[in-house]
Amino acid sequence: MPAVEVSGLKKAYGPLEAVRGIDFTVEQGEVFALLGPNGAGKTTTLEILEGFLSRSGGRVSVLGVDPADANRRWRERVGIVFQGAVVEPYLKVREVLERNAGYYPKPRGVDEVLELVGLVEKADARAKTLSGGQQRRLDVALGIIGAPDLLFLDEPTTGFDPTARRGAWELVDRLRDEGATIILTTHYMDEAQHLADRVVVINQGEIVASGTPETIGGRSEAAVRIRFALPPDVDPDSMPIAGTRDGHGIYILETTDEVRVLHALTSWALECGVDLVGLTVDRPSLEDVYIELTSAAEVAE
Repeated sequence: MPAVEVSGLKKAYGPLEAVRGIDFTVEQGEVFALLGPNGAGKTTTLEILEGFLSRSGGRVSVLGVDPADANRRWRERVGIVFQGAVVEPYLKVREVLERNAGYYPKPRGVDEVLELVGLVEKADARAKTLSGGQQRRLDVALGIIGAPDLLFLDEPTTGFDPTARRGAWELVDRLRDEGATIILTTHYMDEAQHLADRVVVINQGEIVASGTPETIGGRSEAAVRIRFALPPDVDPDSMPIAGTRDGHGIYILETTDEVRVLHALTSWALECGVDLVGLTVDRPSLEDVYIELTSAAEVAE
């Protein structure tokens, strides 16, 4: 049984349709990313799955239960990292975690959680003294203290520096390895690329694409872009395949037959002793595809 099943989900606020009949499933043990611009319907969808918001239509099953009918036992199996949690400012970090651990039948150890989120040195600091990034780590700690089967992460690394973000990624990877199912939202496409097994892009309340980070939006079949610079004494007309030149002197070849083109280009370079300076081969990034998908949806609307 999938961890989450959503069919025809709708949410309206009067005449405003925030979510317009979306369908998706989340398999047990996978990391699932829900992507989209602000106001797309991501947070509304999450709040319905979490049981905090009623829906206007459709069917939802989370861990085999309709969140609208969720009881305490169900909530003990779910962890949530909100965009901005409220913690009593004068409690110490350890005190906050010890208190919340008491809400669950089989919580993680407080020391283990402190280590996982990188707050060991702040264990006895009051919550009000934490920096923005440290507060976000505490939010994550509160989400995982109950050892949930399903974890919701709503923009979990906002405010993190690059090192802290990498640490958060390692934590998500570890939780997945332990068998947890994770649903996350993020505005960082490299984060979705690294963490997610599958992604859904939602815009204006509708799903506009779904798939793996490698295949969504036809990414795996898109033309690759080959870039390089030529030494100034090399005539570009001698190249076996014509390319375009940008304003920085970089030659660009776009092709869906990269093996043949690269073979022809590198064979010519080796035969003629030409250095292909800074040679790179790239497919459209997940961010490129995301921007194209959301822009196209806005134009169509």
